Amino acid sequence: MANRRHARRAGGESKEIALSKPPKEAQQALAEAKFKRKEVQAREGAKAMAEYEASQVATRAKTARLKALREAKEAADAKAAAEAPPAKKKTAAKKKA
Repeated sequence: MANRRHARRAGGESKEIALSKPPKEAQQALAEAKFKRKEVQAREGAKAMAEYEASQVATRAKTARLKALREAKEAADAKAAAEAPPAKKKTAAKKKA
């Protein structure tokens, strides 16, 4: 009768209810489930944070590489423009009156 409880109805009648687990064991199982869930959340959180940080490092590296390429191209364009002969200016033709 350790796994049974008595419930009283409004009319004073008693009915026996069978419990699947005693309350203490149920509470412990619930606490263990919560603990395991927290552990899983902590592991997943750490993994997600590591992935986020890795993507940030990759983004910064890519940005630095692209900036260096852009600056090199701008310098080459400026050098080419400086070395190019000046463009001839077209003079407006004088109108004869």
